Amino acid sequence: MRPIVALVGRPNVGKSTLFNALAGERISIVEDTPGVTRDRIYADVNWLDRDFTIIDTGGIEPESTDIIFSQMRAQAQVAIDTADVIVLVLDVKEGLVDSDFGVADLLRRSGKNVVLAVNKVDIYERAKLDVYEFYNLGMGDPIPISAEHRQGIGELLDAVTALFPEKQEGEEEDDRPRVAIVGKPNVGKSSILNRLLNSNRVIVSDIPGTTRDAIDAEVVHNGKEYVFIDTAGLRRKNKVKEALEHYMILRTVGAVERSDVVIIVIDATEGVTEQDAKIAGIAHDRGKGCIIAVNKWDLIEKDDKTMNKFKKDILFTLSFIPYAEMIFISAETGQRLSKLFNLIDKVIENHALRLQTGVLNEILTEAVALNQPPTDKGKRLRIFYMTEVAVKPPTFVLFVNHKKLMHFSYLRYIENQLRSAFGFAGTPLRFIVRERGDKS
Repeated sequence: MRPIVALVGRPNVGKSTLFNALAGERISIVEDTPGVTRDRIYADVNWLDRDFTIIDTGGIEPESTDIIFSQMRAQAQVAIDTADVIVLVLDVKEGLVDSDFGVADLLRRSGKNVVLAVNKVDIYERAKLDVYEFYNLGMGDPIPISAEHRQGIGELLDAVTALFPEKQEGEEEDDRPRVAIVGKPNVGKSSILNRLLNSNRVIVSDIPGTTRDAIDAEVVHNGKEYVFIDTAGLRRKNKVKEALEHYMILRTVGAVERSDVVIIVIDATEGVTEQDAKIAGIAHDRGKGCIIAVNKWDLIEKDDKTMNKFKKDILFTLSFIPYAEMIFISAETGQRLSKLFNLIDKVIENHALRLQTGVLNEILTEAVALNQPPTDKGKRLRIFYMTEVAVKPPTFVLFVNHKKLMHFSYLRYIENQLRSAFGFAGTPLRFIVRERGDKS
């Protein structure tokens, strides 16, 4: 599992700018206005052969002095509990303020690893004395950086990765299937898990957002053990009333990262929404096996066209995961819940399916014969051969004469031919296009 690094701090200290510098591209919206970050954004980063996930969070800014410490405690606590390392981003131009001391106090007493990043140090010699002020937090050496000008980033990443747990070699791996249950609040994630457990280990209520922690639960079905991870729901942007919601992505990304299969729970009474698409996108981006579980199906008035119409709506909104398996269930009545395990086993098998190069190239030869590769300015794409280089998800390398000639539509055609031949239900496929002799 990748370590998780949370960027925490007051609004407008440059967290999103730092996030973009670390991610290597402009992902977060950056404006010189406090509170611009509305979406919860995450990205995978590699530094010195260490892979980790960074989370860009909304700023901690209590609305009134009456609730300053309670709000700060609630917001910071989620990051404290979930992240392996926390980067406390500070603003050298504004200096230390009371909010910085409050958050630092929570982080220090938690015992979690914290790195201080003093941002907006554009001219180090001039701001050096101002950086010393941040030693007053009592949390170690502040690292001066300029996220905007990409200065000091290497030193910051060195300090962050030095705090990661050492890679353990030769440890016995837990090979039990791990299944993350994700979705918006109040779609019935905890109720599904309770049905599977046949107990009330997870607190269930009608109040959205009850589940704050990712909970691991062991379930035995037909003598086989599964580990289910129930996650906190993600709220729609227009329902976010406190910055606490900005941290809930920490739990979801972490749970998805630890899983083999992700069950995306959709509320049948609400239908599929844009927020469902965002949640499904987390699983897709991380190459996990996907099952779409439409819950509360018992509450829907049905005729012989209802299920097909619902499937079409889902495939339209979640068009980027047409490979996902789909099941209509009811946590309340237990309808079709037992069939979940068959789907999980099927998806896990496909997720780890490895094909011999000879068989792959037979399919490739037939595909090329049926549909000639594209041409551009008189040059035709030639695909020399294809081989599978990884599983979870299945990943294929195609060696070609010119990478620029490989149009995405032809790559999709090859994917469809593979799926037609081998199924791969429930799992994404990854493709890497290389020119012959490419050593990258």
